[in-house]
Amino acid sequence: MLKFATEQNPSIRVLSDQAIEKIHGATLEILASTGVAVRHEKARAMLHDAGASVDGERVRIPAALIEMAIRTAPDRVVLHNRLGEPVMPLEMGRVFFGTGSDTPSTIDPHTKERRRPRRDDVAAIARLCDGLENIDFVMSMGIISDVPTADNYIHGFATMVENTSKPIVFTADNLRDIEIIHKIAQTVAGGKTALLQKPFLAHYAEPITPLIHSPNGVDKLRYCAQNKIPVAYVSGTTAGGAAPVTLAGAISLTNAECLSGLVIHQLASPGAPFIYGANVSVLDMATTACVYGGPEWRLTDAAFSNLAHRYRLPVWGAAGNTDAKVVDAQAGAEAMMSLMSAALSRGNLIHDVGYIESGLCSSMEMIVLANELIRMVEIYTNGVRIDADRLALPVIDAVGPGGHFLDTEHTVRFFRREHFLARLINRDNYPNWIAKGGPDLYEALNARALDLLAEHTPQALSQDIKGKLDQILSSVASSQSGN
Repeated sequence: MLKFATEQNPSIRVLSDQAIEKIHGATLEILASTGVAVRHEKARAMLHDAGASVDGERVRIPAALIEMAIRTAPDRVVLHNRLGEPVMPLEMGRVFFGTGSDTPSTIDPHTKERRRPRRDDVAAIARLCDGLENIDFVMSMGIISDVPTADNYIHGFATMVENTSKPIVFTADNLRDIEIIHKIAQTVAGGKTALLQKPFLAHYAEPITPLIHSPNGVDKLRYCAQNKIPVAYVSGTTAGGAAPVTLAGAISLTNAECLSGLVIHQLASPGAPFIYGANVSVLDMATTACVYGGPEWRLTDAAFSNLAHRYRLPVWGAAGNTDAKVVDAQAGAEAMMSLMSAALSRGNLIHDVGYIESGLCSSMEMIVLANELIRMVEIYTNGVRIDADRLALPVIDAVGPGGHFLDTEHTVRFFRREHFLARLINRDNYPNWIAKGGPDLYEALNARALDLLAEHTPQALSQDIKGKLDQILSSVASSQSGN
């Protein structure tokens, strides 16, 4: 679904042009003076040959290499769905929302129990997201506990592919994982060329903060570049923990990690699709929690969106999440603030919808709540459309003083487009609400999740492709048992 076109208002900026250049200048100084640790021999050799200074693992990168990488990276990355339709053009002004990955806990919607995720939870969440109109892409939302640990990411991707046709953002532990996941994706797409032409997946990888590119991270980054798999190489930092406590310092350090990753990526394959950005939160000094629902992450996400527009790169972000342990008023307040901020600052690929408990737990009810809130945000960020039809002067004249507009053709034609039509937000008067048992919002969210799980059937894989995927997973299991 296309969302939030560039010309739509309102929008926000948190960095002026001058502030953007200050952050960029600080980033270049970090990379040229402090440098980064690149724990990958081939990547170090590649950087050295391109003009970087290499001293052991420490690599200092000149500004010219950063500017080269920014120029060669594409300003637009288009993700397709499994059916081959271009549904997510990641470009300036387009905003898309999806879930997060790899939580150690989940909330069972049937029992309300908090427990370790199983493969059927990843399947159910993918199926739920497939049926929610405002969720654009899917991530796993759980570390699967009932498959071999070494194969968790492979099974997670295969499970998502079977249960949604929407684009998938996947994680992987190492090069082996990503090679097998790539094989699964090629099988589903109909071959390597078909996947190149219509990618339905993107990879999420991270450097290690502060300023380290690990062997696994670089392996995955280079593999994605060489195989033209869209990749978000995104630093995850906490201001006051592994990054400076000040937001400007944390943004500058994290920007250095991301842009040095971009250099490695573009040297491996100039023009390969890359998604810029970072996850910069703060360390709560009272609890040592990485804060998901606070205003600081919203500010830093908006700052990276502003920087991305300067670099002309698609940008990563996060929203629809909370530090609350249950889906309550805190969860709703934090989710709404983050979703609105992401839309107003025009991020592109906005993940972590459905996280509760500071990213440690997934909740189907939270996903359903965010789905409702995203539509509210969309109505707001679409702004007030003004044209002859919407000014409605002939209609006003026809109705005249003392009349009403309820039964006009104009109302019938426009109310679905101009108004937020609440599905789960309760607008009954008090007597009607009492007559229905006085339900709270959580009950409505839970009921909607269970109804979708019972009723919605995603587009199925063909039996031929399903059989091939089973063979790949069987060979993975066999190779593990033989070790």
